[in-house]
Amino acid sequence: MKDVVPAMPAERYSEAASSVNRKLIRPSLNHANHSGANHSGANHFGANMGERRERPLERSNGGVRKTAPPEQTNAENFYYQKQMQSKTPMVIVLNDGEEVRGIIEWYDRACIKVNRVSAPNVMIYKCAIKYAYKEGENVRK
Repeated sequence: MKDVVPAMPAERYSEAASSVNRKLIRPSLNHANHSGANHSGANHFGANMGERRERPLERSNGGVRKTAPPEQTNAENFYYQKQMQSKTPMVIVLNDGEEVRGIIEWYDRACIKVNRVSAPNVMIYKCAIKYAYKEGENVRK
């Protein structure tokens, strides 16, 4: 049997249909706020009941969303700061195998300045550094 729409003028039917309380569905653009466990009233995809997402986000660890790693961890900056403050004698090995020995005086985004005792101070581009270690440490080559 067909569903029959009640006979009423078109004008009145549109008024009755518009009086229904409808919820506008929009995807949540603020993903950083949902980094914790499920919020109250949320399903396992992190969306509130009644909302619909285009594609569910990948979850691991029982429904807890992993956040993207930061672009920069500042580990390199922390290492340089520590060696500068303690004035640790360092060995900087360059890409061509040459070793520069000295104390790191300062650094910036592109280079470091090394103070040497028996030779002139030198500024080294970071892209030319193969690796660096504390003088006196045993390093396998």
